[in-house]
Amino acid sequence: MTDTAAPRRTALDALHRSLGATMTDFAGWDMPLRYGSEREEHLAVRGRAGLFDLSHMGEITVLGPRAGELLDYALVGNLSALAVGRARYTMICDADGGILDDLIVYRLADEEYMVVANASNAQVVLDALTERAAALGGSGATVRDDRDNYALLAVQGPESPGILRSLTDADLDGLKYYAGLPGTVAGVPALIARTGYTGEDGFELFVAPGDAEALWRALTDAGKDAGLVPCGLSCRDTLRLEAGMPLYGHELTTRTTPFDAGLGRVVKFEKAGDFVGRAALEEAARRAGERPPRTLVGLVAEGRRVPRAGFAVVAGGEVIGEVTSGAPSPTLGRPIAMAYVDAAHAAPGTEGVAVDIRGAHEPYEVVALPFYKRER
Repeated sequence: MTDTAAPRRTALDALHRSLGATMTDFAGWDMPLRYGSEREEHLAVRGRAGLFDLSHMGEITVLGPRAGELLDYALVGNLSALAVGRARYTMICDADGGILDDLIVYRLADEEYMVVANASNAQVVLDALTERAAALGGSGATVRDDRDNYALLAVQGPESPGILRSLTDADLDGLKYYAGLPGTVAGVPALIARTGYTGEDGFELFVAPGDAEALWRALTDAGKDAGLVPCGLSCRDTLRLEAGMPLYGHELTTRTTPFDAGLGRVVKFEKAGDFVGRAALEEAARRAGERPPRTLVGLVAEGRRVPRAGFAVVAGGEVIGEVTSGAPSPTLGRPIAMAYVDAAHAAPGTEGVAVDIRGAHEPYEVVALPFYKRER
C-alpha cells in the first residue's frame, strides 16, 4: 500500500474547526468548504461582506535587475511595464500555447515582483519560472519560493472598504483596483491589495502566517455590525462563476490557449523580445480571428436541473460543446454554467441549445458573460 501525504493545513486551521467549518481536501490543502449555508455565505458577499482564508495560494517572488525581463520572457504579459504598486492578471503558457496557470503579478519595488499562482499549479509555476530563468542566461533574476512565508486573507463585498478602513491608516480611497500597498492592518504588517475573485469590491491581505489568526479575529470584530461572515471555497466558486471568472482545470487547461478562452487580451505581442509560446500564440490568434474555435459562453437554465463540468451541450440532436463549470446561482435564482460551444451557437439568444443532464436535454439560454456585474 502506498502512503498518501496528509493535506497541508493553513495557519487558521484550528480556528476554522472551532467555527464548525466543513473541511475539504483542495489541491493538497485542508480548506474550509463552508461554515453553514453556502447560499447565505454567497449572499453575504454580494450584499455585505465575507471573510476568506486563501492561504493555499502560491506566492513566488522574482527579484533582481532582470526580474522584469525574466517575467516578460516567462509570461504572456508585459510585466516590465507594470508600475510599482500595481498588479496585473496574466498567464504562463507552455511552448505550444497551452495555459499552465493564470496568475496575478504584483510589482512590489523596481526589482521585486510577487507572482501568485493557483494552489494546484504553484509547484508547476515555480519550476517553470526557475527553468526559464536558467534559459534566459546570466544572472540578475532570482526566483524564490515564498509559499511558506505568507498567509492570505480576503475580505470581499460592498462593506469591505468600511470594515478595513476601521483597522488601518492606509489610503484605501487612493488604492485602485488591481493595486497594492504595504500597510498595517489591526497592528499587523500586510500587503494590502485591491484584488479578489468574487466580482465584488474587496481586498486581499498578505501577512506572515503567525499574524493570520490575530488579523482574522480583528476583521471579524470590525465587521460584526456590517454583517461580515466567514466564507468557504464553495461560495467562492459560485461567486466567481456568476462574475464570469475562469477557473484553472475547468475553463483554462493546457489544452486551451488564452485565445480559446476569450482572454487573448492578456497576451502582449507588442512587448520587446521573445517569450515562451509566442509563435504558437500568434497562430492561435490568427485562427481565432479567421474562424473561431469553440467559444466560451454563459448558459442560464430555463428549468431547475443543475449542469456540471463535462456535461454535453447539444443543439438539433448534435453535440456542440461542453460545460466547464455549473452551479445554482443564488443571485439569479436559477442554475447557470460556463461552456465552450461551437461558434455558430455562441451568440447570446441562440435558440435550441440544451444541456444533456443524464439523458434529458434541458433547455438553456445562451447569454454573454458575466452573469453578474456589480454596480460601480
